[in-house]
Amino acid sequence: MTDGTKYGSKWEREETILAFDLYCRIPFRATKRTNPAVVQLAELIGRTPSSVARKLGNFGSFDPKLKARGVVGLSHASSLDREVFHAFQDDWESLIIEAEEIKRRLQDQAPILDTTIASGSVPSPRQTETLVVRKQRIGQDFFRAAVVASYDFKCCVTGLDVPECLIASHIVPWNEDESARLDPANGLCLSATFDKLFDRFLMTVEPDYTMRFSSRLEKFASHEIRDYIDRHAGSKIVEPDKFTPREAYLSYHNDRFSELENLQ
Repeated sequence: MTDGTKYGSKWEREETILAFDLYCRIPFRATKRTNPAVVQLAELIGRTPSSVARKLGNFGSFDPKLKARGVVGLSHASSLDREVFHAFQDDWESLIIEAEEIKRRLQDQAPILDTTIASGSVPSPRQTETLVVRKQRIGQDFFRAAVVASYDFKCCVTGLDVPECLIASHIVPWNEDESARLDPANGLCLSATFDKLFDRFLMTVEPDYTMRFSSRLEKFASHEIRDYIDRHAGSKIVEPDKFTPREAYLSYHNDRFSELENLQ
C-alpha cells in the first residue's frame, strides 16, 4: 500500500488489532516510527510510521505495568483502542488468530482456516490436524515474542541478552491450563539452564519475585554449579516492562515446587 494513504482518517478495528498485536510483540521503548516492524505494519495498512507509533503509544496508556513505572503512554487513546486492549486480556488465542487472518488477507495469502472447514463442511482428520498445528505454531510464536520482548530480550535471572539462548518459559505448564498457555503474563524469559530448572520445578519464583532453588540439587550439582546457583538464591528476578507474571500463576508453580520438596 502507499505510505500514508489513510492520513487523517479514523483507525478501523482490524488496523487497531494489528497494532495491538505488534504492541505485544515489541518492547515499549521500541514503539518508534523508525522501528522496522513499525514501518512494515505502516506499509501493510497504508498508514505513516508516525501514525502507527502513536497508536502503540496509546496502548501504553492502558498498561498498568507502565503506569506503575511512571510511564503513561500517549493521552489521545480512543474508545476503540481501549476496547481492543481489554478485549483480548483473557482470550489471547482470539487476538493471535484474528491478527494473523487480517495480515494474511491484506497480503493476499491463504487464510489459516481451510476453505472447506470455514464453509461448514466436515473436515478430514488430516485437515483438522493441520489446522491445530498451524494454530499452535502461530500461538507459540506470539507467546515467545511477547514474553521475550517484555523482558527486553534479557534473561530475568542472569541478564543474558543473546536471543538464541533465551526461552519463553511457561509458569503454569502448557498442557495444564489451556486458558493460560498463550497469556504473556504466564511467561518468564529465561536462559536455557534456568528454563530447565524452572520447568522441572528445581527452582521457583515467589509472588514477590524472589527465587528459590530445590534442595534436590544438592545431590546432583557440583560445587561450582552450587556456588553459581547460591549466588541467585534469595535474590529477585528482573521484572518485565509489560505482562507482569500473574500471582495466581506463580502461586501454582510455588505449590508444585513445595509438593515435590515435601516428597523427599
